[in-house]
Amino acid sequence: MIKQILTFHYWKFLLIGLCGLSSVNSVAQTDDSIWIDVDTSEHTLLVMQGEAVRVIFKNVAIGRYGTTWTKMTRDDKTPLGKFRVGWVNEKSRYYRFYGLNYPNLDTAKRALDDNRIDEETWLSILEAKNMGKTPPQDTPLGGHIGIHGIGRGDQEIHHQYNWTNGCIALTNEQIDQLGKWIKPGILVNIR
Repeated sequence: MIKQILTFHYWKFLLIGLCGLSSVNSVAQTDDSIWIDVDTSEHTLLVMQGEAVRVIFKNVAIGRYGTTWTKMTRDDKTPLGKFRVGWVNEKSRYYRFYGLNYPNLDTAKRALDDNRIDEETWLSILEAKNMGKTPPQDTPLGGHIGIHGIGRGDQEIHHQYNWTNGCIALTNEQIDQLGKWIKPGILVNIR
Protein backbone atom coordinates (compact mmCIF):
# COMPACT_ATOMS: atom_id res chain seq x y z
CA MET A 1 0.00 0.00 0.00
CA ILE A 2 2.79 2.47 0.91
CA LYS A 3 4.60 1.58 -2.32
CA GLN A 4 1.41 2.33 -4.31
CA ILE A 5 0.97 5.68 -2.56
CA LEU A 6 4.61 6.57 -3.23
CA THR A 7 4.23 5.59 -6.87
CA PHE A 8 1.07 7.70 -7.18
CA HIS A 9 2.82 10.72 -5.63
CA TYR A 10 5.85 10.13 -7.82
CA TRP A 11 3.78 10.32 -11.00
CA LYS A 12 1.70 13.23 -9.72
CA PHE A 13 4.82 15.25 -8.87
CA LEU A 14 6.49 14.16 -12.09
CA LEU A 15 3.62 15.45 -14.21
CA ILE A 16 3.39 18.70 -12.28
CA GLY A 17 7.17 19.13 -12.39
CA LEU A 18 7.54 18.34 -16.05
CA CYS A 19 4.93 20.90 -16.98
CA GLY A 20 7.26 23.58 -15.65
CA LEU A 21 10.50 21.83 -16.57
CA SER A 22 10.67 22.98 -20.17
CA SER A 23 10.50 26.64 -19.24
CA VAL A 24 13.28 26.27 -16.68
CA ASN A 25 15.57 24.34 -18.97
CA SER A 26 15.19 26.25 -22.18
CA VAL A 27 17.20 29.38 -22.77
CA ALA A 28 15.29 31.86 -24.85
CA GLN A 29 18.52 33.31 -26.18
CA THR A 30 16.77 35.32 -28.85
CA ASP A 31 14.97 37.55 -26.34
CA ASP A 32 16.62 40.36 -24.40
CA SER A 33 16.66 38.72 -20.98
CA ILE A 34 19.89 38.71 -18.99
CA TRP A 35 21.46 35.32 -18.29
CA ILE A 36 24.85 33.97 -17.22
CA ASP A 37 27.03 31.64 -19.29
CA VAL A 38 29.94 29.92 -17.50
CA ASP A 39 32.54 28.34 -19.79
CA THR A 40 34.46 26.01 -17.48
CA SER A 41 37.10 25.13 -20.07
CA GLU A 42 37.93 28.80 -20.79
CA HIS A 43 37.38 29.81 -17.14
CA THR A 44 35.11 32.68 -18.10
CA LEU A 45 31.76 33.92 -16.90
CA LEU A 46 29.78 35.91 -19.45
CA VAL A 47 26.82 38.13 -18.73
CA MET A 48 24.56 37.69 -21.73
CA GLN A 49 21.58 39.67 -22.94
CA GLY A 50 19.85 37.43 -25.42
CA GLU A 51 22.72 36.47 -27.75
CA ALA A 52 24.83 39.56 -26.99
CA VAL A 53 27.76 39.46 -24.56
CA ARG A 54 27.50 42.34 -22.07
CA VAL A 55 30.41 41.57 -19.72
CA ILE A 56 33.19 38.97 -19.62
CA PHE A 57 34.80 37.92 -16.35
CA LYS A 58 38.07 36.01 -16.79
CA ASN A 59 40.08 33.76 -14.46
CA VAL A 60 37.01 32.13 -12.94
CA ALA A 61 37.81 29.24 -10.59
CA ILE A 62 35.72 26.06 -10.50
CA GLY A 63 35.73 22.85 -8.45
CA ARG A 64 39.21 21.54 -7.70
CA TYR A 65 38.43 18.27 -9.51
CA GLY A 66 36.79 19.80 -12.58
CA THR A 67 33.21 19.42 -13.79
CA THR A 68 30.63 16.67 -14.04
CA TRP A 69 27.07 15.88 -15.07
CA THR A 70 26.87 13.44 -12.12
CA LYS A 71 27.93 15.51 -9.10
CA MET A 72 27.85 13.83 -5.71
CA THR A 73 28.41 15.30 -2.28
CA ARG A 74 32.04 16.04 -1.39
CA ASP A 75 33.39 15.26 -4.87
CA ASP A 76 34.66 18.86 -5.29
CA LYS A 77 33.35 19.00 -8.87
CA THR A 78 31.28 21.74 -10.46
CA PRO A 79 27.92 20.52 -11.80
CA LEU A 80 27.18 21.12 -15.46
CA GLY A 81 23.73 22.20 -16.57
CA LYS A 82 21.21 25.00 -16.48
CA PHE A 83 20.32 26.40 -13.08
CA ARG A 84 18.62 29.45 -11.59
CA VAL A 85 19.88 31.78 -8.89
CA GLY A 86 17.73 30.96 -5.88
CA TRP A 87 19.06 33.24 -3.14
CA VAL A 88 21.78 35.72 -2.22
CA ASN A 89 23.89 35.63 0.94
CA GLU A 90 25.47 39.05 1.47
CA LYS A 91 27.34 37.86 4.58
CA SER A 92 29.08 34.81 3.16
CA ARG A 93 32.62 33.95 4.19
CA TYR A 94 33.23 34.10 0.43
CA TYR A 95 32.21 37.77 0.40
CA ARG A 96 28.91 37.33 -1.44
CA PHE A 97 27.20 34.08 -2.46
CA TYR A 98 24.62 33.64 -5.23
CA GLY A 99 23.08 30.26 -4.48
CA LEU A 100 21.89 28.09 -7.37
CA ASN A 101 18.83 25.83 -7.41
CA TYR A 102 21.11 22.80 -7.34
CA PRO A 103 20.16 19.98 -7.41
CA ASN A 104 17.54 20.86 -10.02
CA LEU A 105 15.08 18.48 -11.68
CA ASP A 106 17.41 17.54 -14.56
CA THR A 107 20.21 16.67 -12.15
CA ALA A 108 17.87 14.75 -9.85
CA LYS A 109 16.23 12.83 -12.71
CA ARG A 110 19.62 11.70 -14.05
CA ALA A 111 20.62 10.65 -10.53
CA LEU A 112 17.37 8.72 -10.04
CA ASP A 113 17.79 6.96 -13.39
CA ASP A 114 21.40 6.07 -12.45
CA ASN A 115 20.33 4.83 -8.97
CA ARG A 116 22.50 7.49 -7.31
CA ILE A 117 19.49 8.71 -5.32
CA ASP A 118 16.36 6.96 -4.15
CA GLU A 119 12.76 7.81 -5.01
CA GLU A 120 12.24 9.62 -1.71
CA THR A 121 15.13 12.00 -2.44
CA TRP A 122 13.81 12.57 -5.97
CA LEU A 123 10.37 13.39 -4.58
CA SER A 124 11.80 15.83 -2.02
CA ILE A 125 13.62 17.72 -4.80
CA LEU A 126 10.52 17.65 -7.01
CA GLU A 127 8.29 18.84 -4.18
CA ALA A 128 10.65 21.75 -3.38
CA LYS A 129 10.62 22.78 -7.04
CA ASN A 130 6.83 22.58 -7.25
CA MET A 131 6.46 24.65 -4.08
CA GLY A 132 8.94 27.29 -5.30
CA LYS A 133 11.43 26.44 -2.54
CA THR A 134 15.16 25.84 -2.52
CA PRO A 135 15.91 22.16 -3.23
CA PRO A 136 17.18 20.16 -0.25
CA GLN A 137 20.87 20.93 0.16
CA ASP A 138 21.76 17.76 2.08
CA THR A 139 21.07 15.02 -0.46
CA PRO A 140 23.70 12.58 -1.79
CA LEU A 141 23.99 14.99 -4.76
CA GLY A 142 25.45 17.69 -2.54
CA GLY A 143 24.29 21.26 -2.26
CA HIS A 144 25.29 24.83 -1.52
CA ILE A 145 26.47 25.35 -5.10
CA GLY A 146 26.69 28.92 -6.31
CA ILE A 147 28.71 31.81 -7.62
CA HIS A 148 30.82 33.59 -5.01
CA GLY A 149 33.85 35.72 -4.29
CA ILE A 150 37.07 34.71 -2.57
CA GLY A 151 36.40 36.46 0.72
CA ARG A 152 39.73 36.81 2.51
CA GLY A 153 41.33 34.20 0.27
CA ASP A 154 44.56 34.66 -1.67
CA GLN A 155 44.06 36.17 -5.14
CA GLU A 156 47.25 34.51 -6.43
CA ILE A 157 45.91 31.07 -5.52
CA HIS A 158 42.58 32.02 -7.08
CA HIS A 159 44.28 32.95 -10.37
CA GLN A 160 46.44 29.82 -10.47
CA TYR A 161 44.19 26.99 -9.27
CA ASN A 162 40.67 25.63 -9.33
CA TRP A 163 40.04 25.61 -5.61
CA THR A 164 36.31 25.46 -4.88
CA ASN A 165 34.20 22.57 -3.61
CA GLY A 166 32.06 22.82 -6.75
CA CYS A 167 31.11 26.48 -6.95
CA ILE A 168 32.07 29.15 -9.46
CA ALA A 169 34.45 31.69 -7.85
CA LEU A 170 35.37 35.20 -8.94
CA THR A 171 37.38 37.86 -7.15
CA ASN A 172 35.47 40.07 -4.72
CA GLU A 173 35.79 42.97 -7.16
CA GLN A 174 34.32 40.84 -9.96
CA ILE A 175 31.44 39.77 -7.69
CA ASP A 176 30.70 43.46 -7.05
CA GLN A 177 30.57 44.07 -10.81
CA LEU A 178 28.47 40.94 -11.39
CA GLY A 179 26.05 42.13 -8.71
CA LYS A 180 24.83 44.80 -11.13
CA TRP A 181 23.50 42.07 -13.42
CA ILE A 182 22.58 39.08 -11.31
CA LYS A 183 19.47 38.54 -9.18
CA PRO A 184 17.30 35.65 -7.98
CA GLY A 185 15.62 33.83 -10.85
CA ILE A 186 18.30 34.54 -13.44
CA LEU A 187 19.42 31.59 -15.59
CA VAL A 188 22.97 30.30 -15.14
CA ASN A 189 24.28 27.92 -17.82
CA ILE A 190 27.37 25.99 -16.69
CA ARG A 191 29.12 24.17 -19.53
